[in-house]
Amino acid sequence: MSSTDIRPFRIDIPQADLDDLHRRLTRTRWIDEVPGIGWERGVPTAYLRELAAYWADKFDWRAIESTLNAYPQFTTTLDGQQLHFLHIRSAAADATPLLLIHGWPGTPADFLDLVGPLTDPAAHGEPDAPAFHLVIPSLPGHGFSGRLTETGWDDGKVAAALAELMTRLGYQRFGVHGGDHGAFVAPRLAREHADRVIGVHVNALVTFPSGDPADMAALTDGERQRLAAMKQFQDDGSAYMNLAGSRPDTLAQLLADSPAGQLGWIIEKYQEWTDRTHELPEQAIDRDKLLTTVAIYWLTDTARSVANYYYERFHDHTMFAPKPKGTVPTGVAVFTTADFAIRRFAERTHHIVHWSEFFSGGHFPALEVPDLLTGDLREFFAGLPR
Repeated sequence: MSSTDIRPFRIDIPQADLDDLHRRLTRTRWIDEVPGIGWERGVPTAYLRELAAYWADKFDWRAIESTLNAYPQFTTTLDGQQLHFLHIRSAAADATPLLLIHGWPGTPADFLDLVGPLTDPAAHGEPDAPAFHLVIPSLPGHGFSGRLTETGWDDGKVAAALAELMTRLGYQRFGVHGGDHGAFVAPRLAREHADRVIGVHVNALVTFPSGDPADMAALTDGERQRLAAMKQFQDDGSAYMNLAGSRPDTLAQLLADSPAGQLGWIIEKYQEWTDRTHELPEQAIDRDKLLTTVAIYWLTDTARSVANYYYERFHDHTMFAPKPKGTVPTGVAVFTTADFAIRRFAERTHHIVHWSEFFSGGHFPALEVPDLLTGDLREFFAGLPR
C-alpha cells in the first residue's frame, strides 16, 4: 500500500483505555475553592467535579463512537504525518467540494449538524439551496490524525497538506471554511492556492487595527466595542495561548496525565467563548457534545501535538509579515462572543465580498447555531462562480 493511498478508518477505542479513564476521573485530587467567586479565577471546582462525574458514569463513549462511525472516515499520509478525515459526498451532480476546518478546542464532530443540510439540502427543506461534497479533516496532530512526529507543522504546512488532500480526493476546485485555527489556515490555503479555491469563508477571523487614523476615526460604536473586547481578551484571556505558544511540552504533560485537567482546560474556553447570554457552556452546547471534544483529545493522547500547534504559529516569522492582499473571494461571519473581526481592517488583507453579523451564537457556531452557519455558507458560495 502506497503512503498516498486513501485508507478506510473506523474508530475503535480499546476498552482498557476507557477503564483507565474512569479510574483516573474517580481518583482525581480536587482543589478547594473560595466560596462565591464564580468563574472569575477559572472553572469552579464544584462544576468541574459534577462534569467529571458525568463523564465517568453517564457519558456513553460507545454511543458517540457509533455515531461518528456512521460517517465515512479515512486516513492518508501527508508529508510523513497521518491525516484523518471525514468525506461525505452529495448525490447532487452539481455539488461543490467544501473543506471544513475545525479549531481548538474542536474536532470534525463539530460539523456533524451541518452534514445533512449541506450534502442533501432538499431532504432538509431547502430544495433550491446549493449542495456540497464535504471533506472534514482532523488537523494534523489533533484527534484521530494522531500525534505529530516532527516539528515544523505551522499554518503554512498544514494548508499545503490540506490542499494535497483535496488533490488526492480528485477535487481541483473547492471551497474552504474555517473557524479559530481554521480561520488562519483557510485564508492561508486560499492565498497560496488561489487558482484552486473557489472561495474562503471564516468565522472568528482575527483582524488588527491598521494604524491609519482615518480608519480609527471611522469606527462605529459597535466596532469600538469589538476592539475593546479584543484588548480585554489580550489582557485577561490569552494566557492559555501564551503558555502553549511558549512552553507547550510543560503544559502538555499536565493535560496528558489528568483527564480532569484536560476537562477543565477545555471547558473553561467553552464557557468563555460561547454566547454570553448563557451562564454555563452546556446551555449553549449539549453536554455530550462538549465531552465528545474532551474525550477525543484525551483518548487520542494528542495533548503535546495540540499545544505545539500554538508554538509553531508563535515562532513562524512569516505569520504576521506584510503580504499582498488576497484575491480569493472571502466571506466572514461574525458572531457575538470572542469574535472581534472588523470589516475595514479585514479588507486590507482579504478580498471581502460577503460580511454577516449575527446576534446569537459565539465562537463555536457549528455547535451553537448550526442553522445560522449553514445558511451563511449557502448564501456565500451560491454567489460564487465555480
